[in-house]
Amino acid sequence: MNSQHIFTVSELNTSIRSLLEQQFSWLSVSGEISNLRRPYSGHIYFTLKDDRAQLKAVLFKMQQRYLEEQPADGLEVICHGRLSVYEPRGDYQLIVDTIDFHGSGALRAAFEQLKKKLDKEGLFDVRHKKKVPVLPGHITLVTSPKGAAVHDFIRIARRRFPGIRLAVYPVAVQGPEAAVEICKAIDLLNTISTTEIIVLCRGGGSIEDLQAFNDEQLARVIFNSDIPVVSAIGHEIDFTIADFVSDLRAPTPSAAAELLVPDRESLTGIVSSLQRRLVRVQQRRIDRLSDKLALHRQKIGDLSSFLSELFLKVDQQSMLLVHAMQNLLGDRQQKTAGMQLRLEQQNPHHRLQAAQIRITELENRITRAIQQVLDTQSRRLTQQSLLLEAVGPRNTLARGYAVVRNKKTRKLVTDSSRMKPGDQAQIFLDRGSMDVTIDKCMTENLFQPIKKPTGE
Repeated sequence: MNSQHIFTVSELNTSIRSLLEQQFSWLSVSGEISNLRRPYSGHIYFTLKDDRAQLKAVLFKMQQRYLEEQPADGLEVICHGRLSVYEPRGDYQLIVDTIDFHGSGALRAAFEQLKKKLDKEGLFDVRHKKKVPVLPGHITLVTSPKGAAVHDFIRIARRRFPGIRLAVYPVAVQGPEAAVEICKAIDLLNTISTTEIIVLCRGGGSIEDLQAFNDEQLARVIFNSDIPVVSAIGHEIDFTIADFVSDLRAPTPSAAAELLVPDRESLTGIVSSLQRRLVRVQQRRIDRLSDKLALHRQKIGDLSSFLSELFLKVDQQSMLLVHAMQNLLGDRQQKTAGMQLRLEQQNPHHRLQAAQIRITELENRITRAIQQVLDTQSRRLTQQSLLLEAVGPRNTLARGYAVVRNKKTRKLVTDSSRMKPGDQAQIFLDRGSMDVTIDKCMTENLFQPIKKPTGE
């Protein structure tokens, strides 16, 4: 190969694909299935891995009919196929033809074994779990400061309670040294920190990505921690040993922030409600004491009672005088109002108002009648639209029919006699289309009614 030649990316990927397909035209690879996904196309994409490396693989839908069982994450398998390169992304992958199944993978088996061991020792027992503070003042995140999970936790916590104190203890959350660093962080925080909660925080990943949180030593460090430990690892469906031994498990880092940090506005509302209740209780108590005081004063009596009786008599006489004057004025006002009413009744302005009211009522009736006609016509139009849609070409295609068009003339074909063997045609279905070549033309009509026998 000429070293001076300058390849384009497409040329280089094509060359690499040819070399791989020639060198590895058929091979068998053993490993554990991970990150399996099955998109709408029906093909199965997964990663084949061992304890040191991984390889992308794909099993196309047409080959799945030869499977003895369905592949799943954690299964140890032997895949038979060939190597190729997906040129648009430059990824090389194993094109799987058949799969031999050999049971659960080593990582999953080790996970289940350790889980049973620690559960038997009581590390998962609810009685040993410490209570998490309802309103923590200081939370420490043991995580990688570069991950998105820690930023999601901090953003939600600051939004819910801006005054809360947050700290990040940086550690590796993936790789062979991750478990050791996390253990040291928890031990150190228990020794010198005043934090109230330790949160193990990490985003989602495969079982090998989360392997650091399935470490036995880490589980025992979490169990022996005097500070409550909360696990916020992966997605809701991801479970690790750390989740089972922690004092509280959150489905995701974002959910951990929602669980641990109270909403300040909600707390403010609760405090205000309690304050109003306290004021009402104290006011009722003051009212009861005031009633008792008034009762005691009544029993003791008042030296000014005699003067009060005189004031009462003066007030009664004054009220009688005022009442008499009010009656006299009332009679005069009543007569004046009667005369004013008769005068108003003869006013032509009232007749004009009555006529205007009548006109308004008639206008409303006409408007309602017109609206009813419009509603009836709108319903008829809707019914006709639904009928037109029901018999339209899209619904016809959805019931299994197809549209055939001569690929050369671009005309629709409704009669098989207009086509001959060898012609190219396009078939349009409800979802997609196909290009076909005519092999044979038949003139009989498949939809003719069946004739009854002549003897009937």
